[in-house]
Formats: sequence, C-alpha cells, structure tokens
Amino acid sequence: MTAQHTMTADAGVGDRVRAVWRRYARRGDRASAGGRAYTAYLVALFGVFFLVPALVAAADSPALVPVATPADATPLACALAVTVCWGAQLAARFWGPLVLQPFLLHVFMSTDLPPAGYLGTIARRRLLYAGAALLSALCTAAYLTTDLFGRLDTALQVVAAVAGLSALAAVVWLWGQVRTVADNLVLACAAGAVALLVAVTSRPVPQGAGALWLVAAVTAASAAAVGRAAFRAVSTVDLSRLARESARASQAQAYVLTGTLHHALDLYRPEPRGLTSALFRPDGRLRGHVRQGAVRALRTPGRTGAALVLLPTGGAALTLGTAGAYGGLAAPLWTAGCVCLYLGSGWVGETWRGLRDELTLAPLFGEGWGGALTRALTWPVVAVAGGTVLGGAVAVAARWPLYGGRLPDTVFLVAGSVMLVLGARFLREMKLHLPLALLLPVVTPLGDLSGLLIVAWQFDGFVAVVLGVAAMNAVPSAPGAAALAVAVAAYCVWTGLRRTGWAHRGLVSRLRRG
Repeated sequence: MTAQHTMTADAGVGDRVRAVWRRYARRGDRASAGGRAYTAYLVALFGVFFLVPALVAAADSPALVPVATPADATPLACALAVTVCWGAQLAARFWGPLVLQPFLLHVFMSTDLPPAGYLGTIARRRLLYAGAALLSALCTAAYLTTDLFGRLDTALQVVAAVAGLSALAAVVWLWGQVRTVADNLVLACAAGAVALLVAVTSRPVPQGAGALWLVAAVTAASAAAVGRAAFRAVSTVDLSRLARESARASQAQAYVLTGTLHHALDLYRPEPRGLTSALFRPDGRLRGHVRQGAVRALRTPGRTGAALVLLPTGGAALTLGTAGAYGGLAAPLWTAGCVCLYLGSGWVGETWRGLRDELTLAPLFGEGWGGALTRALTWPVVAVAGGTVLGGAVAVAARWPLYGGRLPDTVFLVAGSVMLVLGARFLREMKLHLPLALLLPVVTPLGDLSGLLIVAWQFDGFVAVVLGVAAMNAVPSAPGAAALAVAVAAYCVWTGLRRTGWAHRGLVSRLRRG
C-alpha cells in the first residue's frame, strides 16, 4: 500500500467518525441553546459575585502560604504534582477520558473502524479540556494562596510549571485507563521518585533562580513521554470493559440528574470477593460481630486499605487539633481529622449498607432490629475507635510536652468528635431517595434557596461533621463540647432511623425484641 492510499484511508476513517458525531449531535435529547445559555449565566454570576471579589481581596491581603523564593515553592510543586498524578490515575480507574454514552460506543463498535480512529479523537479533545480546566484552577489557587505572582519573572515560572503539571495530569488520566494496574503502579512509583529528585536538586540553586523552570521542564518532558505511550495503547484497549464502564457511568449520570448522588456513588463500590467461608465457625455458626466485620472488610481490600490509612491519620490530626498544637491551624486540623475519620468509617466495611437494607426491608427480615444494630455497628465503632486511639497515641507521644494538663480536655474532645463522626456516617448511610419536599421552592429575599437544601441533603454527612466541629469549637469547656457532640450524634441517628421508615412509637419494644 502506498503512502497516498494510507492517507486516503486515514481521511476516510476521520470523515466517518465526524459523520457519526454530527448525527449524534442532532439527537432529540441534546442540550438546547437555552440550557447552554443558562449554564453560561450561572458561570458568569459565579465569576462576578465570587471569583472576582476573591481575586481582588487576595491582591490586598497577606498570602495564606507565604513563599519567599521559587526554590521554596519547588517542594510544594513537586508534592502537588505527585498528588495530582496519583489522583488522575485513581480517577481513570473509575471514570476515564474514553468513557462514552453506551449507544454511541455501541455504534462505533458495530463498524469496521479501528478503536484508535474514534477513541483517539475523543481522548485528544477531552484531555485538552481537562488540561485547560486544571490550568485555570491551579493558577487561580496559586494566586489566591501564595505571593508568587508579585513579580513578573516569578509569575512566569509559576504559569510554566502549572502548565506542565496540567499537561502531565491530563495524559496520566488517559494512561490510568488504557494501561494495566502493574503499569500504573510503575508510573506512580516513578512519579514519586522523579518528584523527590527534583525537590532535592532544586535546593542548591543560588537564591532559587529558575527553580520552577526545572519543574516546568521535567513535567513537560514527562507529559510528552507518557502521552506518547498512552495514545499508542488506545488501540489495544479492552472494548468490552470500556462498554461496562460506559454503561455504569451513564447510570451514575442518571442518578445524579435525579438527585440521588449516593446511589451513583454506590455503583462504584467494589464488589466483595472471597473469604465467604471465613464468616462461619467449623460447627456452622456465625462468628462474633467483630470478626464478621473484619472478614467483610478484608473482602474489599482496596477500600479497607484506604480506611487503614485515613483512620490513624484522622486520629492524629484530630488529637493535634483539639489540643491546639499549631495555634491558628488547630481548627483546620480538627476539621480535617474529623473528615478523615468520616471517610474512613465508611470505607472500613460494607456493614452500613447491609444495615440499611435490614431496616428498610423489615417485612423480609422481621420487626426486631436491635440485634441488627449491634451486629452491623460493632465493627465500624471498634475500627474507628481503634484507628483514632492509634493515631492519637502517636501524636501524643511525638508532642508530649504540649499536652501537660490538657490531656483530659483532649480526651473529652476526641471522644465527642468520634461520636459526632459515627452519627454523621449513620445519617448518610441511611439515606434513601430524594424527599419531594426538597423540590418545593424556598422563597427568600435572596431568591429561591431550594437548591442549597438539595446540596445540603446530598452531602449531609459532611455538613453535619463540619457544623458539629464548628459548634464544638465555640463551646468554652471540653465536657460541654463533648456533650454537644453526643447530642448532635444522637439527633443524626434519630434522623437516620426516621429515614428508614421507623417511627418513634414502639422504639423501646423493638429494641428489646431485637
């Protein structure tokens, strides 16, 4: 085949792909011009009333993260690069740039077009959008939080480094979807090693001149190499797995549009595998509650591994925050520790979802549910308490002189925060469908606030944790703050039970029968 024939064949493939896209763009359920205009209107409102005032305020206020020279910013840039790359790899395993609408993917797969012919075009466009969005977001964040934009030469270095990082994150997002798990682990280790090498190499630079240019050069070169290998692997992608991912993503989008975000997230929970026989004793009886929960946690090793990292980390941050270890950072540490515990409490096992099913399907499982509560909640409570104690003990041992006479107050605050986290997790896991009452307009002088109520309902666990920590921080005494946390946790549990359809009448009798 001559070069002219090859070019003609390639042009034919491109024309056929564009023809399919044009036909699909004229479908009946496509976004209307009014819908696009309304989206642009909302973006403009956000920019005028939130983004522009924030940029003006940042220009006249001291930086949240003061950075003296570009050399001091290089370790932060390297850490950010590693975090973004690892996050892009992880996101690609769930929702990568090649995910399409199932019907459109079926149309392409039913033709004789090569996968690289239609997937490559889609990947290039989406990576361009993702890189541009990340570039604008990181530049805005750097402008709002640092003082690196005070001089032109430093600002140019920051923009170049952010551009290289955005390009690298975009191609790593594609790499994470088209390459195997082993290849992703190799890339993750290589990214960490290169970031460490760049951070160490940039320190001897005189006065930090051009340190961020080194970051920009390394990230740009890495983006070119990784992107070349990732696009080459597009032709070998598993189309059946891509079809399953596209179907799951389409179903998740439908859940999000109907206001049930938690159902969309449930689609991405890993299925428990193996160790079924370990739930039973040799005589056929079930094992104890703690051992059952531990076995069920081992059946989802990925989520459990993340929980094993988050729980001690959250315990350490919570202990340091409640003790006021870092002055002005005490409240953020306290909140960050509670958020880590909140996430870890949900990832440490699948007993929460089983409890929700038992409470909502009472005709199948019977009226007595006190035993269900004990069986399902024993393992999360033990795991969260154990992780908090472990992380807190490490924090106390590392900074023991700080605690002195504060140890009793710290214990009260940590215990209350753990109760608050468990109550917020129970509230989130007992969530069912979106209540119709939230769809009614809430007319105020500021406009209709029903959308805020829907957002608060979608993220009610986070809202309960953040507001609970703020309320505890405002209470002057530690026992009073702990009592307030217990009260908030009890209200969350009560609201969660009401969500499952259980009224207050007969509560004690049901507990006794359980």
